[in-house]
This record gives sequence, structure tokens and C-alpha cells, in this order.
Amino acid sequence: MNNKIRIGIMGYGNLGKGVETSIKNNPDMELVAIFTRRDPSTIKTITGAMVVSVDEVVNYKDKIDVMIMCGGSATDLPEQTPKYAEMFNVIDSFDTHARIWEHYQNVDCSATKGNKIALISCGWDPGTFSLNRLMAESFLPNGETYTFWGTGVSQGHSDAIRRIEGVKNAVQYTVPVEEAMDRVRRGENPVLSTRDKHIRECYVVLEEGADPVVVTEKIKSMPNYFADNDTNVHFISEEELKEKHSKMPHGGFVIRSGKTGINDENNQIVEYSLKLDSNPQFTAGVLLAYARAIYKMSLKGEVGAKTVFDIPPVLLINKTKEELLKGML
Repeated sequence: MNNKIRIGIMGYGNLGKGVETSIKNNPDMELVAIFTRRDPSTIKTITGAMVVSVDEVVNYKDKIDVMIMCGGSATDLPEQTPKYAEMFNVIDSFDTHARIWEHYQNVDCSATKGNKIALISCGWDPGTFSLNRLMAESFLPNGETYTFWGTGVSQGHSDAIRRIEGVKNAVQYTVPVEEAMDRVRRGENPVLSTRDKHIRECYVVLEEGADPVVVTEKIKSMPNYFADNDTNVHFISEEELKEKHSKMPHGGFVIRSGKTGINDENNQIVEYSLKLDSNPQFTAGVLLAYARAIYKMSLKGEVGAKTVFDIPPVLLINKTKEELLKGML
């Protein structure tokens, strides 16, 4: 009898490939198929996994336990996650923070209608960083929380640039402002605007004939992505992009600066950080752990949209209660 959790992947970009290769680290899971809008015959997968046209996805309703949505947050996930949440238990990494509540409501309606469970905005931010913000504020209610991203490639921001007319390819690096982080670590609790915390560096390959002035303006004025930051746009060749910007490192910091004592005389600093060689592969690991959790929850009849705030940590790992209490607690 095969008791493995049956995984489907919707979309085969960097994140989809990360999920594909990370399944080998989860012996309680198996990959059923990768679904694509492209011609399946044109796609060669890393592990030899089966590729299926998205037009045939309805035939897999009873063959997949969790569908992992690997599209971009700009245009794919707002449409795809609600659509497929009626057919499958789904999980996505929707990362447009300003629209998470809207996305949650849309997905909750679809998942509830389909009697399925759907976990949104799962990864490291939003995701594990969200949990650290919640816990740190719970422990230190008198204080301020600061999140810094980078230095690294933002998949969501890079994807947003690539959707602009005239852009052939692009990579965006998020760079934290060191002076701002130092002030937070000293316990100054500064008031920082979005612009004060990060710089965005964009490396863009133009389509032939595209106007760099127009493309630059479209990037810098994009709401929720670049409009609120100092943004630098660099136009380079396809060859230079491949040579110097093909890897996908990332990372970041969540810092809670709090005060305790009758006269707030003690500074208490909580810091959580990540340094990643591969953003999509780490994100894939987070998605698979939470796919395990929502599968277990689905077996108990839970339905509707969820976030990482709703998931008990004990469900994330493939270990027994005894193993956890003896080895981790």
C-alpha cells in the first residue's frame, strides 16, 4: 500500500524546479506530475518527472493530495490559486503583502466551495518571517519590529519586471540599507519608511527596439513593487545576465527591538536571519513542509483558506510525537 503524499506542481519555473528537486528530501512524498501552460513536449524536467498540459488537470482531481502553485504573484496566483482551490488542496507563495487579505478572501471562497483546504502566502516572507514577527511581538509587546530583505534576488519582483512590455529578461536584487539596520540593532527604534530600509537594483535585458526610458519609468512607478523604494535600473546584455546573475541567492532579517522593566530600562533584541544560496530551493522546502501539514489537516476535514499562522508546527515534520519530544523539545 502506498501511503505517500501525492504532490502536483503547477508551473515549471524556478520555484517549480525547486519543488521538483526537493521532493527527494521528503521520503513521505511523491511527485505525480508537473502541469504547464506550455506544450509539454517542449519541456525536459530535471528528474524526468511527467509533464502534463494544464488543460488536462481536471483528470487528476483524485490523483493528487496537494497541488503546489508555482506561478508568479503579479498575475498568475491571483487567478490560479482560487481557480484550482475548488479542485485540489493547494498551497501558494503569494508574496504581494499589500494584497494578502484580498487574496485570502478570494481563495477562501473557492476552497470552501470545493470542500478543500488552501494555504496561501507560504514561504519565508511571507511565511517563516511572518511567524517570527508574530512570536517576537508576542514576547515583547512594547517595541518595534523591523524586516530587512537581501542582499538577494527577489523572484516576485524579478517576475514583475519580466511582465513589462519590452523586457526580454530581468533580475532584481533587494539590498538592505546597512545604516538603518545598525540603528535598529542599537535599540534606537527609529521610524523608517519603506524607502529608508531598502534599495532595489534591477538588471534588465531589453527586447529589440524597446525604449529604455519607457521601461525604466514603468519599473520605477510600479505600485507595491518599486514605487516606494529608491530603484536603480541597469540595462545589460543577455550574455551578461546569464554570466553574472544566473544564481538566486537571498536572505534577510527580522529584528524585534523591545523594552522591558518598570521604566523601560532594558533593551531586548530578537533577531532571526536567513542566508540562502538558492531562494527557490529553500522556498520549495518550506512549501513541502506545509504541504504535509495541510494534507494532514485535510484528512481531519478542515477546509477553507489558511495561512502559516493557522498551522500547528507539529504537523510540519515527518516525525512522531515521541521523536519530537525526545529529540527537539
